[in-house]
Amino acid sequence: MTKEDKTVVMKDFARHGTDVGSAEVQVAVLTQQIKDLTEHMKIHRKDHSTRRGLIRKVNRRRTLLQYLRRTQHDRYMELVKRLQLRH
Repeated sequence: MTKEDKTVVMKDFARHGTDVGSAEVQVAVLTQQIKDLTEHMKIHRKDHSTRRGLIRKVNRRRTLLQYLRRTQHDRYMELVKRLQLRH
């Protein structure tokens, strides 16, 4: 994921102009990174260090989504719909 790609994702999911760290932005960035790593793993099946990083990112995203679901359910539902994630 290039810096430009990350910036675009951050702008799309930011709650205000300078928002770079809200849960929605973090989940969106992690989702894009997970998609990229998943494509890498389809080609390089034996790359165990990438697999470990992928699992770590998935767990981090799951934790953030659980936090959002627990604290602000309406924002959680909107985010899941926009990212097309299962809930």
